[in-house]
Amino acid sequence: MSAENKQNKYDASQITVLEGLEPVRVRPGMYIGSTGPAGLHHLVYEIVDNSVDEALAGYCKHITVTINEDNSITVTDDGRGMPVDIHPKLGIPAVEVIHTQLHAGGKFGDGGYKVSGGLHGVGASVVNALSTHMIVEVKRNGNLYKQEYKRGKTVTELEIIGTSKETGSKTTFWPDAEIFDETVFDYDTLQRRMREMAFLNKGLRISIEDKREGKKKKESFHYEGGIIEFVQYLNKNKGVVNNKIFYFEYEKEGYEVEVAMQYTDRYSELTLSYANNINTIEGGFHLVGFRAALTRTINDYARRTKLLKDNDDSLQG
Repeated sequence: MSAENKQNKYDASQITVLEGLEPVRVRPGMYIGSTGPAGLHHLVYEIVDNSVDEALAGYCKHITVTINEDNSITVTDDGRGMPVDIHPKLGIPAVEVIHTQLHAGGKFGDGGYKVSGGLHGVGASVVNALSTHMIVEVKRNGNLYKQEYKRGKTVTELEIIGTSKETGSKTTFWPDAEIFDETVFDYDTLQRRMREMAFLNKGLRISIEDKREGKKKKESFHYEGGIIEFVQYLNKNKGVVNNKIFYFEYEKEGYEVEVAMQYTDRYSELTLSYANNINTIEGGFHLVGFRAALTRTINDYARRTKLLKDNDDSLQG
C-alpha cells in the first residue's frame, strides 16, 4: 500500500481502545483539571472527600492527612471501612472495584451515601491511576485487610494481614512524576483545605501532619459550631456590626441548607457558598435565591416598621 493510501486509510484498525484506567493517564486534565500544583493537591482532596462522605453519613469522626518523609500521602479515617466482600457482577473485592474501575462507588443511584462531594465515585480510581504506587488498608469485620496497586493496576490480592477491633480506611499513595509537573506537596495548601472542610462539617475532626525533614509540623481542626465558627474566623480582624452571627438551618426531603452571616464595617463583602462541600466559586441558583429572599425579607420588614417610607426606593442586594 502506498504511503498516500496509508495516510488516507480510516477503518477499524485506526480506532484505539483505552481500557481500565488508561484514559485517566492519557488525559489526566479531564479528571483532575490540570497536571500542575492544583491537580497534584486535588489527589489528596479526592481521598479526603471519600472519608468526609463517611462523616456525612454519620460513621466517621476523625480524618488524618499525613505528608510522609518520602512525600507520599496517607489519609486515614475511622469510618466503616471500605467494603471487602466480592462484587456480585465483577467477581472481585469491592475495595478493588473502587480503586480500579471508573464510576464505581456508593455514590450512584441508591448507593450508600445520601450526600457526597468529590468526583462522585471517580476519585479513588483516578488517584490510583495517577500514582506510581498505592497501598490501601481496611479495618472491617474484625480483620485488617491490605491491597496494593501500581499506576492503576492491581498488583496484589486483597489479603488479611491482621486483626482489628476498630473500623476505618487508610490510603497511601505516591504521585507519578511522569504525569505531574512536580510531585512535592505544599503543607499550607493542604492545611487551608482541611481547615475549610472541618468548618463545613461541624463536629468532624481533621488533622494534618508534615513528617518531612525540616518541615515537621502538625495541626488539628475541630469546630462544633461549624460555619458559625467559620464566619467568626473570617471576620476575626474586622469590625463587626452584629456580635451575634445570624444562623439558620433548614432540612426538607432531598436537601439541607445552612446559612451563617455577619455584617462588618467594611464596604466590600465576602460571600462563600458551597454545595456538598464543594466551593461554588461562581455562585449559582442557591446563592441567587438566598440573596433574593434576604432582600425581600429586609424590605418587607423595613416597610412594616416604617424604616422605609412609602415613597422610598426598596433596598437592592
